[in-house]
Amino acid sequence: MNIQESNTMIVGITGGIGSGKTTVANYFEKLGVPVYYADKEAKALMNRSKVIKRKLIALFGESAYKDGKLNRSFLRNQIFKNKGLLSKMNVIVHPKVASHFSRWLAKQNTPYILKEVAIIFENNLENQYDYIITVVANKQERIKRVMKRDSVSKASVLEIIENQLSDDEKIKKSHFVIRNDHLAMVELQVKEIHNRLINRL
Repeated sequence: MNIQESNTMIVGITGGIGSGKTTVANYFEKLGVPVYYADKEAKALMNRSKVIKRKLIALFGESAYKDGKLNRSFLRNQIFKNKGLLSKMNVIVHPKVASHFSRWLAKQNTPYILKEVAIIFENNLENQYDYIITVVANKQERIKRVMKRDSVSKASVLEIIENQLSDDEKIKKSHFVIRNDHLAMVELQVKEIHNRLINRL
């Protein structure tokens, strides 16, 4: 792993859709760990940055935005029809997110920070982290969570899950795994990993 020049370790936290990685990241925040929510920041930048807006409209057409806001359902459908569009969108958005993260990281002064990212392994970004935590959960529970959260069909969620790297593959490439089936157990797992990271394992 790529240990940074600063004393602050960069720990990635990832997991498939509906695994509850944001919920887990919140537990780390309660322990005083700064968390950078990369996907949330990406969405914010896609709404805020005039440069990104202009490039996304050029790529997807005027329907990329609705009433001045990012039209996420339209983009999701376009990307599923044409996987090449996702790569092109990432080329537009990721460099801006990376710059934003670098500025944020420079302000932190803790033994480690968490960076929550949906797709670390899919984009071959493992070398950007000192350690990686993967959050996993029961498949049926994941489907229920996403259907409720995003008001989408079971078929839509299953399609996303099938397009993501399997939990088994993620686990093989991770330093830590958190099983997010029972919240009481999640807190214990978070504390154990936190203590190991604070003490540099």
